[in-house]
Formats: sequence, C-alpha cells, structure tokens
Amino acid sequence: MENQLGPNIKFLRKKLGLTQDQLAEKIRVNRPAIGSYEEGRASPKIQALQDLSEFFNIPIDRLINTDLSKDGETAQDEIHYSGPSRVLTTVVGHDNRELITVVPAKASAGYLNGYADPEYVGSLPHFALPLPEIAKERSYRAFQVRGDSMEPIPTGAYIIGEYLTDWHSIKDGKTYILVTRDEGVVYKRVFLHPSGELWLKSDNPVYEPYTIHMNRLLEIWKAVGYISSILPEPDAPTINKLSVMIHEMRKEIDGLKRK
Repeated sequence: MENQLGPNIKFLRKKLGLTQDQLAEKIRVNRPAIGSYEEGRASPKIQALQDLSEFFNIPIDRLINTDLSKDGETAQDEIHYSGPSRVLTTVVGHDNRELITVVPAKASAGYLNGYADPEYVGSLPHFALPLPEIAKERSYRAFQVRGDSMEPIPTGAYIIGEYLTDWHSIKDGKTYILVTRDEGVVYKRVFLHPSGELWLKSDNPVYEPYTIHMNRLLEIWKAVGYISSILPEPDAPTINKLSVMIHEMRKEIDGLKRK
C-alpha cells in the first residue's frame, strides 16, 4: 500500500490555510522538516507523527494509509470537529464505577501535559458523586475556575463537566470547559462559527468575546453543575452587576445625546 503521509500533510495543511512555517511552529519542528515530510524525503519521528495526528484530529493509520484528498469533506469535518481520537484516561473506584477526577486551578498548567497520562490523572484528587444526574455510562471531571469572568459562578468554584467525544454536539449558548493548547483550561459560554472556530463569551460583560479554532482544543467538557463553598448573598453587589448597570447607564446617556 502506498504511503499517503506526505500528500496528506500537505493537503490538510492547505485545508487549514497554514504555511509550512505555521504548521512547523504548531507541532514544534523546523520548517524544512515539514517540507521533507510533504515531499517524502523524510519520515516524521514518532513524537512528530503523534503531534500531527493530534493537531489534525485524525488517527495515525489514516494519515499514513488513506488518501484524504479523495475524501475532502470528511477530512475537513475531522479537522474542525471530530474531537480527540483517543481513549479518555479515567479512575475507577472499588465498585468499578468511574470516579470524578478533580483538576484544581493550581494543577491546570500540569494538566495540559498530563491529561492523557494515566499516572498523572491517577495522581489528581477524585471522588464519587452518587446523584441521579451523574450518569454511570458517562465521564465527568471537576475543574476549578478563578476570576470573575463567569459570574455569578464565584471564583474558586469547581465546574463539573461531562466529557464530549463528539464535538458536533456543542450547543450554541451553553457553557463548556475547554482545555486548549494556548490558553490552558477556560470556562466560557460557547457559540459555533461556520469557519470552524468557536466564539467564546464571558457572562461578565467587562470581558470581550474572542474566537479559538477547533484545532487548538485538546478536550471539551459540557458543564452540568458546580460545587462552591461560597453561598450567594441576596442582592450582593458584584463587578458583573455593576458592569451591567454602567453599560445600561451609558446606553441611556448615548440615547439622550442623540435627542
């Protein structure tokens, strides 16, 4: 069987609109290496091959053996939306039921490197949550969030996320925990964009929305609840509420100026 790796790398790179320099930077090799891969003058080392597979979200065997240019629509969907082609690393309890792994804020940076490492994931705190809303057949993780960008969720709260294997299932306007290559772990309200990007919005209007491309994601977890030691106070002033008030006042002032 003819090796399709070189043509596939070139096809997928162009599909994403990347130069050889840009792809080289994303998988941490030099530009001549990308050229040699595409032209068949050299083969990637195993780490580079794994990085290419993870970056394009396409299994290694397909990268090597399938002519993706003849399956363009499928290939494009996989690049943008397929999700990770790996088995999620989890921890089970003595009753063989999957436990919820906790990722404290201070462990977020380490999680980017160890999220697929069974030993690392096993070293994180984990617990059982025997509630009917937590389905036995699904995987959950609790990520601690810091800051006020998603108020009224308080800083220090743990967002419980359900693992998404199919990124097509993202629903506009719902909240998700995103494990990203560039920004670490973020919790945002998510909207799909036809270009293959996600529009991330904070609930606190002080923070501007921004976009991230699907190929910069490592994991997506759908938020299903949160745990916090901070109880809400009635009518307690927050930066979020004050920001909304100021925003409304500015709108009223602008309206008066136009009259």
